[in-house]
Amino acid sequence: MRVIILGASGMIGGGVLTECLEDPQVTHVLAVGRRSLGRTNEKLSEIVSADLFDLSQHKDRFDGFDACFYCLGISVRGLSEDAYRRITVDLTFDILDVVTAANPNMTVCFVSGQGADSSGKSRMMWARVKGEAENELLSRDYTGYVFRPGVIQPLKGARSKTPLYQIPYTLLGPLIALLRRALPSYITTTVTIGRAMLRAASQGYAKSVLETADINKLGGDGV
Repeated sequence: MRVIILGASGMIGGGVLTECLEDPQVTHVLAVGRRSLGRTNEKLSEIVSADLFDLSQHKDRFDGFDACFYCLGISVRGLSEDAYRRITVDLTFDILDVVTAANPNMTVCFVSGQGADSSGKSRMMWARVKGEAENELLSRDYTGYVFRPGVIQPLKGARSKTPLYQIPYTLLGPLIALLRRALPSYITTTVTIGRAMLRAASQGYAKSVLETADINKLGGDGV
């Protein structure tokens, strides 16, 4: 399997990248982002672009991939709805249009979030915008899966780039680990998300929208 990852410098994307590099069925990973990951692995190559809205210049490098794991995102904190939509919807499909044009039969796994609202009625701006992106993904011709994780325990060195989020992950890590087995509908891990994406791409799944319980079921127990 050949995989493209967007957002591999973030906590979820970094965890997904680790699982891809460790999985023997994955032969090549292309990480796309604004800066180099600073990681070396014989399976890993990178496209580094300051402007992710203009990836057409790299289109020749996107041929021959089986899956795209879209983990790129931004915190809603301090953003207007238009600014958040520009990254969450506009950028997402600018990128996916380029990637899937080269690979029309690929599977796309898109990271949304628990509480996202595809009906557009939520009072929470981020939930409406994420729901808009979900609807757009599932309307496309390629195979798409929406991942809606809740609380995520970072494992294998995965870290949030946002200190506001990383601090509670660090302080509450042991508690999250204890609660994870008791609350499988609310808590998952970066390992489980990565494994679930790989299995969705290789085996498929009965649902197009995966809540936390589905992610844990498909990804197994990410210790």
